[in-house]
Amino acid sequence: MMAHSAFNPFEMAQRQFDSIADKLDLDQATRDLLRNPMREYHFNIPVRMDDGSMKVFRGFRVQHNDARGPCKGGIRFHPQETVDTVRALATWMTWKCSVVDIPLGGGKGGVICDPHNLSLREQERLCRGWVRQVAKNVGPLTDVPAPDVMTNGQHMLWMLDELEAIRGEKLPGFITGKPVGMGGSLGRTEATGYGLVYTLREALKELNVRPHDTTAAVQGFGNVAQYAIELYQQLGGKVICVSSWYQPEQCAYTFRKKDGINLKELMGIIDRYNGIDKNKAKELGYEVLPGDAWIEQEVDILIPAALDNSINTDNVSKINKKVRIMAEGANGPTTPEADKVLVERKIFLIPDFLANAGGVTCSYFEQVQCNMNYFWTKDEVLGKLDQKMTSAFIATSELARKQKLYMRDAAYVISVSRVAQACRDRGWV
Repeated sequence: MMAHSAFNPFEMAQRQFDSIADKLDLDQATRDLLRNPMREYHFNIPVRMDDGSMKVFRGFRVQHNDARGPCKGGIRFHPQETVDTVRALATWMTWKCSVVDIPLGGGKGGVICDPHNLSLREQERLCRGWVRQVAKNVGPLTDVPAPDVMTNGQHMLWMLDELEAIRGEKLPGFITGKPVGMGGSLGRTEATGYGLVYTLREALKELNVRPHDTTAAVQGFGNVAQYAIELYQQLGGKVICVSSWYQPEQCAYTFRKKDGINLKELMGIIDRYNGIDKNKAKELGYEVLPGDAWIEQEVDILIPAALDNSINTDNVSKINKKVRIMAEGANGPTTPEADKVLVERKIFLIPDFLANAGGVTCSYFEQVQCNMNYFWTKDEVLGKLDQKMTSAFIATSELARKQKLYMRDAAYVISVSRVAQACRDRGWV
């Protein structure tokens, strides 16, 4: 599910930026430079289908800002992909890389397609076709893609292989999220979910709450949600429900067990896109509730880890009074209007581009390892990730307390300030 007609994620990203630009009193040239992408590529990708027919797919690559380093950001395959979604995600990637202080800028890519309806051979041809359209504008020192919604390590490897064939050289640092053994980094799969829980752990310390005394509700059951649940449960927390897409009915459901879900059990009944089988979940004793029921649960922590625009004026009032923390695993899950309610409720927010920055941080680690052709152990990777995420959280939290800012605003102040300074240092503004 991407942006629909009533919601434009890029307009939301710009509104968030404008608010911070006012707080920082940025000059007009800096505002003009940072509120819009520096470059965009829109292109057609002709693909020979398995039945011999040709089909043309629409693809995008948006490079928001590269003042601090090469652009970095995933590639989404989705039937409802829009260029405004890609623009918003590229913008948020700039702030995400900046807030965790890694030397990269923001980019994002996408293709309007439904991988459910494509064979693996058709997906491979689509991946190679995407690279052919942008081969002159991407690379390890220019723009480094990664997996995102409905793309994976195999897709990345096909893209790498195509670029290497075009360039006639080995360029493993061109793309991240690759399979381990083919230039991929240990710990990358866990990174986004674990990174979220590292920041959640620090938030609980700040609020003087033990993880053992908390419960959580999670929206989504993809890679981010799965590893966030795993580490949160290892810390002693209890997840009572998750929401997940159910492919046969083309809708989402919430699966609840009040004494705590069993992660391994649910992992055993998912499809290849991490959708939970509704009927098998019932057999395992889960209550099957409407897809939006996750937000109403009587828990301490909410983790939206699925869709943008998930918490808005229509449902923010449904958040249970017990909720104290929200850790945003998804990109752009909370609208500015809903943010106002969270501020009034004094819910401690860990904003998306801080909470879910573990993925891009580990992608940066993968890029570094590929470029120097030396790879770290999993413990080294996760240790470095913990250090980066903890430092970024503490810096944001300290600024929020010092200047009496909402956590989202504090994270934006740090990230936008760093990017604006890099643009000034380069003489762009």
